Amino acid sequence: MLNFGQFWLVYELTESPLYLGYVGAANAVSAITLNLFGGVYADKLDKRRLIITTQITTAALIFLLAFLTVTGVVAVWHILVIALITGAVNAFDQPARQALYPHLIDRSAMVSAVALQSAIWQGTRIFAPAVAGFIIATLDTSSTFFIAGAGFAIMSMVIFWLHVPYIETTTGNALQNMADGLKFIKGDSIFWFLIGMTFFNSFFGMAYISMMPAITVDVLKLGADAQGTLMSIGGVGAFGMTMLLGSKSNFRHKGLLIIGGGATFGLSVAGFAITAHYFSSFPIAAGFMIVMGMSSSVYMISIMSSLQLLVPDHMRGRVMGFYGMTWSIMPLSATQAGAMASFTSVPFAIAIGGILVAAFALGPALVNKNVRNVGKLLMEAEASLATRDPSSSQTQPARAGGDD
Repeated sequence: MLNFGQFWLVYELTESPLYLGYVGAANAVSAITLNLFGGVYADKLDKRRLIITTQITTAALIFLLAFLTVTGVVAVWHILVIALITGAVNAFDQPARQALYPHLIDRSAMVSAVALQSAIWQGTRIFAPAVAGFIIATLDTSSTFFIAGAGFAIMSMVIFWLHVPYIETTTGNALQNMADGLKFIKGDSIFWFLIGMTFFNSFFGMAYISMMPAITVDVLKLGADAQGTLMSIGGVGAFGMTMLLGSKSNFRHKGLLIIGGGATFGLSVAGFAITAHYFSSFPIAAGFMIVMGMSSSVYMISIMSSLQLLVPDHMRGRVMGFYGMTWSIMPLSATQAGAMASFTSVPFAIAIGGILVAAFALGPALVNKNVRNVGKLLMEAEASLATRDPSSSQTQPARAGGDD
């Protein structure tokens, strides 16, 4: 709702698509820049108090934007500054939340927990814009901000009353802690593979989303309603697969889900773009959108649950901070796709991105035995966790794969 309201307000003030990009960039740049620091402090500070602080700060920023809007003094630079600061705050909030919730559940239910978390995220992406649009149409834009701010304030109260077991924190210099976290990720082929998959997904695979207007109008020769339908079809596929994964307590072949799901997603993105270029068929495009949504959910949920199982508690904030940085880079995918399209065409730019995702999923699996055996390593980690108290913050999963 916050994002929808910001973009709508900027367009009301400027009627310029360029400024829409500025808002997204302001939010993304601050998040990318500070995600690593956010991960460090998620390990150094009390996670519950850190989340309360970030939620209250975000609520205050949104209420400020609501006040500026309702009084009629809001300017574009206000929105850009608030987007910049909100992205910075989120860089500290996201790693802390990702590092906290494994301590609230039985580790054997990790896949289900990650899937249900993803279902909530996807559900809000589907329904929240519709709610925000209805509020703006019936009331005004400031009402959207007041409601969004209230949501963050309520969330801070929920976290305040949440019972959290003791979690050991790290000490020492923040920069050294960051260096230790990066060294930890670099020194294990499993971790850089899982995080690398997320980067390729965000920067290359998801570029099709920003390019959908060009695909729908210029390639498929359809209108905005068709674009909405295609995106909804993809969302239904993703949501359905997410709920299926959420209903399962475990999967035996997580390695296959990660590698196979990533390759399927990349190839289906390429297939979607190429068939749209040559056949301009809505039914074919819709079929690929379903596969894209389902396969994306399969491997991204598998990656997140794998990281939560394999990363030791004292490193989880820093690893999740680096992981979050790869998600924050997604708004920049439009830049690379647009640049590539200027040399080829939009469909081929999207197809190249999909092929790169599939190549990264399959390439390391062919040359690195630890990547090929990621499923076995996860089973060993789960077996190790099953013999310990799942609520203990001292639970330390086995190290993944080493430097091989």
